[in-house]
Amino acid sequence: MNQSIGRRGLLVTGAAGALTLSTVSFAQASTPSPSPSPGTGGSSGTGTGGTMTRTVRGTLPTGSPDFVYLPVEVPRGVNQIHVAYSYERVQVPAGTAGNALDIGLFDWRGTELGGPGFRGWSGGARTEFFVRADAATPGYLPGPVRAGTWHIALGPYTVAPQGLPYEVTITLTTGAPGTTPTPVHPPQRAKGRGRAWYRGDCHLHSVHSDGGRTPAQIAALARAAGLDFINTSDHNTSSAHSAWGGLWGDDLLILTGEEVTTRNGHVLALGTEPGTFVDWRYRARDNRWGRFAREISRAGGLVVPAHPHGTCIGCNWKFGFAEADAIEVWNGAYTPDDEISLAEWDNSLVAAVRSGRASGTGPNWTPAMGNSDAHRDPDPVGTPQTVVLADELSRTAILAGLRAGRSYVAESAQVSLSFGAAGGRGHHAGIGERLRVPADAPVTVRLEVTGAPGCTASFVTDQGPLYSTALPESGAGTVEWTTTASYAAYVRAEVRHAPKTAGLPGALAAFTNPVFLGE
Repeated sequence: MNQSIGRRGLLVTGAAGALTLSTVSFAQASTPSPSPSPGTGGSSGTGTGGTMTRTVRGTLPTGSPDFVYLPVEVPRGVNQIHVAYSYERVQVPAGTAGNALDIGLFDWRGTELGGPGFRGWSGGARTEFFVRADAATPGYLPGPVRAGTWHIALGPYTVAPQGLPYEVTITLTTGAPGTTPTPVHPPQRAKGRGRAWYRGDCHLHSVHSDGGRTPAQIAALARAAGLDFINTSDHNTSSAHSAWGGLWGDDLLILTGEEVTTRNGHVLALGTEPGTFVDWRYRARDNRWGRFAREISRAGGLVVPAHPHGTCIGCNWKFGFAEADAIEVWNGAYTPDDEISLAEWDNSLVAAVRSGRASGTGPNWTPAMGNSDAHRDPDPVGTPQTVVLADELSRTAILAGLRAGRSYVAESAQVSLSFGAAGGRGHHAGIGERLRVPADAPVTVRLEVTGAPGCTASFVTDQGPLYSTALPESGAGTVEWTTTASYAAYVRAEVRHAPKTAGLPGALAAFTNPVFLGE
């Protein structure tokens, strides 16, 4: 069975383009089949006792669709499916994309977009995986192994000019079906401190996608970083949702989510109902994103485009921000793409003011947040972190605070801010709120900072930065500035390190969401 595909043999259908290869059958797998001659391509099969194996080889050309499905007919009596794959990483000229091939699995229920057939995805992080009723490789979901047509999903992320030669080996094991355990998910609330400022990192990767850390290691690092909550966000899978048993506590709330990783950008499904899976197999041109944004909202989560100006292939967010509940403006170590994201987000605040949407009383402007996107050592967990004012340490309260923009972002737990505005007849407004005062009434903006030695504090308005001052050498200080609502539609605070390059801004140590001014 030759699975090589010529340019004229491509059949592109469905969202993001898809191709289905010839079906792999195990009807005669108990009898060894001859291997193909070297270099011819095709498939081979062997059977020994309770296992049956087929190997498929082929080549994907440049211009292949985003997803190539390899159907596998699974007979009755199978209790485990094991898949191993490899592909050639050919030499390419400088500036030319080489080969990268992702992999995942859909069961007998099919590959329909958003359908129930999803059983796991490991992207390019693993070379093999298995699923059975009682267990599965991280990234994959344990569950029944029923007879029918399963599909191995190949994702040719980039294809070299020479093509992408691949080999997939499927091994089926027969035996008793086994029992699928009931998943145990993190509780919806932790003890906390009542109404308080809580620190969290909502973009973290574990061994359930392309991270190098176990959930236990992540939980330990979160506590060491002074975090009160974290959110699971492995790429294109919900398998980690049930992997946190015994790791939560009175001091740590664990939210469940996913980094929906499309070819046109990544988005956090933040704090969704445990077990929620959000499909990723579409591009912006397919006009499917709105459907899945609504799925995230129906699952109780927030839609948060991640690193919207990331420079890796497929990382730049192309779907627009109409559905966003917040934007991940700061991702990991502060870099130029974060500065671009910050400027674009600030422009969105101006647009909200101009349109009259920024009332400061609800989700009618888009708040900013920051997360570490930590994958493995030495990536620090909690750098940066979002600090949110919430009524309690619970999923509902944390998400409400993030959605309302009652939050600021800090590079670590050592940095703390207190920011607000006062004016009129004793009125006061905090981060994410509106100070309702007449246009010409004096307004005093006040920022208190600790933990930022060598930094400069600035007040940024819809006109840009209007006041800056160096903080004391101790890194702790109070900065005040007087303005009016007619002069500044909103004020937000930034704390920055000294610039490393003349003429360019220094890296952020912290920044706040805005306080809006005026009736």
